[in-house]
Amino acid sequence: MKQLALDLRHRAATGREDFLVSSSNSDAVVWVDRWPDWPGTALVLVGPAGCGKTHLGQVWRERTGAAIFKPMGSRDEISQVGPVFVDSPEDPRHDEELFHLFNSATAAGTHILIASKTPPARWEGRLPDLKSRLGAALNISIHAPDETLIAAVMIKMFADQQMQVGTEVLAYLVNRMDRSFEAARTLVARLNNASLATRRGITVPLAREVLESMESTDREN
Repeated sequence: MKQLALDLRHRAATGREDFLVSSSNSDAVVWVDRWPDWPGTALVLVGPAGCGKTHLGQVWRERTGAAIFKPMGSRDEISQVGPVFVDSPEDPRHDEELFHLFNSATAAGTHILIASKTPPARWEGRLPDLKSRLGAALNISIHAPDETLIAAVMIKMFADQQMQVGTEVLAYLVNRMDRSFEAARTLVARLNNASLATRRGITVPLAREVLESMESTDREN
């Protein structure tokens, strides 16, 4: 079985959590940490669901005091802008507001951090001026978590539940699960519930049972 070598940097995040840095997100962390020394008004974090881009945006918002973009806000609210975090800007109905926010931030000399599943240049059916401006902004990719990052996150999740899990069990899980933070949260919760219900420790046999149960449920759905 493949061994896991955990060598990750920790950084303080919002409140109780830690944001863990690995090769899958290090470029994004470097650029977020460089704020306010960004090359333009906007920085766009691009990555699949569950890769941690929203979490990193929350870390930045905590550090900078940035507001959260609220669609359907008044133009007066949008124009009185400091740093702003825009999470999941996939709805084209809010393009006019985002375009006004970008222009206002540019005029004010402040910044916008955007977390998006796809690069703005690939957005379809969107306001051309908004797409052009954000497409020209610095786009930084966050990749799906690698096995080292997923393992470290799960160790923390298990510790938060006051559960001890051996490296053999952890390697078994990481080699068979979906590589996303949402999948990790779901799996840890299922294992915790199964452990409490059966009064068993978290072992490879229990992990196998939980994974098979989850796979069976997925097939039925």
